Amino acid sequence: MEKILVIAEKPSVARDIGKVLKSTTKGNGCLVGEKYIITWAIGHLVTLCDPDDYDEKLKRWKRETLPIMPKDIKLKAIPRTREQLSIIYKLIKSEEIDKIICATDSGREGELIFRYIYEISKTKKPFKRLWISSMTTKAIKDGFDNLKDGKEYDNLYYSAKCRSEADWLVGINSTRAYTLKYNALLSIGRVQTPTLNLIVERTKEIKDFKSKVYYEVMSKYEEFSGKLVDEKLKTKKIDKEDEAEQIVLNCNGKNGKVESIKKEEKKQVPPLLYDLTELQIDSNKKYGYTAKKTLEVAQNLYEKRKLITYPRTDSKFLSTDMKSGLMKVIKSVKVDPYIEYVEYLEGLDRLKITKRIINDSKITDHHAIIPTGKKPNMQILGVEERRIYDLIVRRFISVFYDNYKYDVTTVIININNNLFESKGIVVQELGFNEVYKIFKSKKKTTKEEELPKLEKGKDIKVKKISKEKKETKPPKYFTEATLLSSMENAGRLVEDEKLKEMLKESGLGTPATRASIIERLISVKYLQRKGKNLIATEKGIKVIEVVPKELKSPETTGRWEKGLNSISKGEMEVDKFMGSIRRFVKYIIEESDKNIGIQFEEENKFTRSKGLGKCPKCSGTILENRKAYFCSRWKNNCKISIWKNGLEKEGIEINNKFIKELLKKGKVEVVKNEHIDVIELESNLTGRLIISKK
Repeated sequence: MEKILVIAEKPSVARDIGKVLKSTTKGNGCLVGEKYIITWAIGHLVTLCDPDDYDEKLKRWKRETLPIMPKDIKLKAIPRTREQLSIIYKLIKSEEIDKIICATDSGREGELIFRYIYEISKTKKPFKRLWISSMTTKAIKDGFDNLKDGKEYDNLYYSAKCRSEADWLVGINSTRAYTLKYNALLSIGRVQTPTLNLIVERTKEIKDFKSKVYYEVMSKYEEFSGKLVDEKLKTKKIDKEDEAEQIVLNCNGKNGKVESIKKEEKKQVPPLLYDLTELQIDSNKKYGYTAKKTLEVAQNLYEKRKLITYPRTDSKFLSTDMKSGLMKVIKSVKVDPYIEYVEYLEGLDRLKITKRIINDSKITDHHAIIPTGKKPNMQILGVEERRIYDLIVRRFISVFYDNYKYDVTTVIININNNLFESKGIVVQELGFNEVYKIFKSKKKTTKEEELPKLEKGKDIKVKKISKEKKETKPPKYFTEATLLSSMENAGRLVEDEKLKEMLKESGLGTPATRASIIERLISVKYLQRKGKNLIATEKGIKVIEVVPKELKSPETTGRWEKGLNSISKGEMEVDKFMGSIRRFVKYIIEESDKNIGIQFEEENKFTRSKGLGKCPKCSGTILENRKAYFCSRWKNNCKISIWKNGLEKEGIEINNKFIKELLKKGKVEVVKNEHIDVIELESNLTGRLIISKK
């Protein structure tokens, strides 16, 4: 009997699907049932080939080999997961398999994971697409009852493929060009570099900031207080202390007169539902979680707990077909501490559903993050899971509440021809803030300095007038919350109005990639964390100084993201997009040749203090940096260099133990490899390794 092969993105997802499809018998890297065989990737199993896969000479970084632009960018297996890829390959090729179902994550990156496996297998077997937003049993059943033709997602794949290849072309070429130019390992990327630029600019602003002293004059009455303002009713900041002191002397001992009373009714609408970026921002503000940590916890709540819908979404809205099931989802979270809020919504004649909740035009691949409808067992959740789940549940409940309504009363009091402003806020209806009252102080949710009953033209007794010394403050350092917001809203940084409008739908990176971009900038030592703050290092500042405007501007990557979105919608040809990328790469190589006059610290500053052994060529000391092992006498033209990824495609790790044995014995005997016997250094001692096969 012919069977259907289902390829999931992770083993945990495969197990969940297996339970629904009754495929639970363990096989070699798969689960077997009567009708379905379910296997899995482990994230990406296939990647783009390295430059030296096209030509061995490209392993060495040389200016004359740039730009590196293969006509067709090829695929290869990732060594550490080669075994699982082999299992999937055999299953795809098996005569037992008639059809294939793509069940990787429903998004651009999930599509790429499957398509690269499909492409490298060179199969022509038809495939369907499972497209779901939650991992509940019902969602999986419904998804398999409504499988899509795989071709419907071709444009999404082309978009993902272009993103992957564009990043490869720009990253490989710009990193090599600038590393060779400045003799320091400089990682450059189409998204990471403009993101770094945001932090560098802010760091420099703070560093160059010079604080100024100023004074404010305050008034104190029997029941409230005020602040000196100018004729436009803006807080008056006085540069000279004697001038502020003179106002104090002129006003003290005088009565005031109520010059005006203005009362305004104000409201605040409920927030939109969460997309991933907004969730990461709030969790960073409230709990200090990194974007990476928030994504990990949310992914766990989605995959393992089945409590939230697909988290890697950029939408804050729901689709029309979800409307009828909303009350069921609300009732599912009727557990402590949400019981009172659910009971309030249950007591309404009908849910207040607006276009701020249901809006098909605002949904791309996925809807907003909401609970799935599965009743949670709060006791089994870890602290981090409870916190992230709590944010999602409260946000979901709050959108159905009324507006937050409050009155603002502004009083202007004239004291000896000086105007003092007093403001009082009185909450009329908490509205959606009812759901968040546990996060707010009692004072702020009820009233802020409630003003007494006052009449225009009436005198008022002044208890005291005083001056306060203050200083101007520099801009605040970026936190992950504020950086994520700036990445999402990169269009605001652009002056060109047409481009600003075009960038509304895009930003720096995507919700799913922004966390990894921040982590990457930290790992290459361009940024450092200090508490919640993200601060540019000296190396990060210098990188921004040497690269051209086009590499650090949000306009460039914004245009690319817009292009990728257009490809996914079938509105742009792949060749047109990739042509622009190839032209850009050539421009970057040309720009890297310019002499900026900046020097970087030598890479050996990052080496281990102890050498790993004697250089077999010149008797110097073999040292280590992040990418390779090299000779301490490299300045004296000893060019021996052994790259850490030199045997990656053979599945062999080059580490300190490997190097020590190689230097001591002149060779390394490989035990746990069925193809390779011995590895030796080439006789000319440049660092090239010779493999002796069994």
